[in-house]
Order: sequence, then structure tokens, then C-alpha cells
Amino acid sequence: MASYSEYNFRFEQLVIHSITGNHKFKVEIAETIDQRRRGLQYRKSLSLNSGMLFVFDNIEPITMWMKNTFIPLDILFLSAEGKIVKIVNNTKPFSLRAIYSGIPAKGALEINAGSAKRLNIKIGDLVYTSRFR
Repeated sequence: MASYSEYNFRFEQLVIHSITGNHKFKVEIAETIDQRRRGLQYRKSLSLNSGMLFVFDNIEPITMWMKNTFIPLDILFLSAEGKIVKIVNNTKPFSLRAIYSGIPAKGALEINAGSAKRLNIKIGDLVYTSRFR
């Protein structure tokens, strides 16, 4: 099993603008095919205001899964403009069940399960990062 340092994830500050304010996250960027395949697999924890932003080459329906992922997550699917178009709350660790965006999307943001509810993040809220907006 390769270590995370071998995947060279870049870190970036990300802000989600919701009705309750601006919520800052430090995220790793999964932008290459290998990085997107690896994602957060094999990790045992995720800091409170951190996550992983998946950036895809095309705008199309996205499918994710929780294979080898220990951490329950909220997955926020994003349009090319950074608008949250779907939220899947509290994904089940290790599940092989497909998690679909249902509509074309450009990215997906994985954060700790319960964060979307705790911060009152909703569909239509905006994500600001160098990749979106």
C-alpha cells in the first residue's frame, strides 16, 4: 500500500458560504486520476475542518464509493461554478454501494459526516476555492 506522501495531494483553503456564514476548510485536492482513485481510503481520521476536494476533467454525473474508507463522510457534489447541487449525508464506511451525484457535476467535496447538518450547509450554497468560482 502506497503512503499518502506518494500521492502528492496539494492543500488549499476552501470556503463554503451558507446561510449561517462562511465556513473555512483546509482540503486536499484530488485532481489526478491516481489521486481521485485513492481519495481518503485507509485514513483513520479527518480533522474537524478539513476534507478532500475531487476535481474532475468533465462535467458529468459523478459516482463515488466508500471502499476502504474508515471515516463516515458527507459528500457535497458541485457544479462548475461551485454551487452545491447534491448532498449525501453520513456515508457508510467500507460500503461498495455507488453514491451518485444524479446530475452533471464538476467536483465533489468530502467532509466529516455531520458537518453539513452542523453548519446548516444546503443545496444551492456556494463553495469558493481556486478550482471553483
